Amino acid sequence: MLQVAFIRENTEAVLKGLEKRNLKNAADLVAKTIAADESRRAIQTELDAVLAESNKLSKDIGQLFKLGERSKAEILKQKTVLLKEKSKDLTESLQNKAIELQELLYLIPNIPNDIVPAGSSEEDNLNVLQEGEIPVLHEGALPHWELAKKYDIIDFELGNKIAGAGFPVYKGKGAKLQRALINYFLDKNTEAGYNEVQVPHLVNEASGFGTGQLPDKEGQMYHDAQDNLYLIPTAEVPVTNIYRDVILKEGDFPILNTAYTPCFRREAGSYGAHVRGLNRLHQFDKVEIVRIEHPTKSYQALGTMVDHVKGILKELNLPFRILRLCGGDIGFTAALTYDFEVFSTAQDRWLEVSSVSNFEAFQANRLKLRFKNSEGKSELAHTLNGSSLALPRILAGLLENCQTPEGIKIPKALVPYCGFELIN
Repeated sequence: MLQVAFIRENTEAVLKGLEKRNLKNAADLVAKTIAADESRRAIQTELDAVLAESNKLSKDIGQLFKLGERSKAEILKQKTVLLKEKSKDLTESLQNKAIELQELLYLIPNIPNDIVPAGSSEEDNLNVLQEGEIPVLHEGALPHWELAKKYDIIDFELGNKIAGAGFPVYKGKGAKLQRALINYFLDKNTEAGYNEVQVPHLVNEASGFGTGQLPDKEGQMYHDAQDNLYLIPTAEVPVTNIYRDVILKEGDFPILNTAYTPCFRREAGSYGAHVRGLNRLHQFDKVEIVRIEHPTKSYQALGTMVDHVKGILKELNLPFRILRLCGGDIGFTAALTYDFEVFSTAQDRWLEVSSVSNFEAFQANRLKLRFKNSEGKSELAHTLNGSSLALPRILAGLLENCQTPEGIKIPKALVPYCGFELIN
């Protein structure tokens, strides 16, 4: 959430940033936000004046009683009754206006960093790096959903029977490879200095608003109406919310956490060939990295996170590319995002496996996540997160790119984790 003072003082810059996002109602939304803020501040000024007058009268009444001038004191008491009524009405108006302002602020996305390219869709994302050799597969190579059936390692039909489409059942070496990837990713992250945490897989409404999933992604989240809890779409939500309403010290930076969780997404509106197999699921596993940083260090930290994910993909010997997302494709809360995609040779397409983002102070403002700077003043921290990594498409890429006529060869880095070198 942008700070209202920032919007008020930098209106043109905010509108320019929102224009890069192609937000059609930006001018109207910003104008309504500024008007609501002006109204709120006017009510606050009036309320302050009424309370000040009421306090002064109370002191005057006390003095009059001491002097024995009861009749004058009674006249003033009648005035305080009217002032109390007025302050009550103004307090109620102030609360209503504050709610209105908050709801407007929740609708305004983050301002993209200056280096975010203009564009309206994923077609306009900027390819900043491509590494790894795309393998030439043998004749008769199969997409991962056919390989899963051939080697009996993932059962999509059984998952459909138990829960529905998008909930696969991993079996035998498929389940072991899944667990191996989780442990491998966690070990790589902890070796890089990230502290492993285990977090709830359900979050309350305050947590959803804190990291920006609500109200923006409400329709994509599974919701338990009885307890008003949401199944997490990513570990970013509970891990970042550990620091909601927290005041840090400058010496606490950087804060690095990693967590494995299942993730749940409704994926409403997703259809077509691109959702086949592991390409898009309602439940999937992911290992996340989350950083809380000093504002002056957050972009350096973003570069470190990008290099970290890059190193893992290189170790898995997967061909990948890194995209800088354009204004029309970047997430609601992000100021700058780099997407990692691995190439699926059997599908002849790129598969997104990670997003690494800097949210600057956007989430911190919602979370009330602050720190005391060197001058003792409170300042908003910066938050960042990245997939390190999302499993389904990594698994799809491994199965397809590592297939041979003899079976699927496991990358060397994973062999100690899964205990086998070949799926056959």
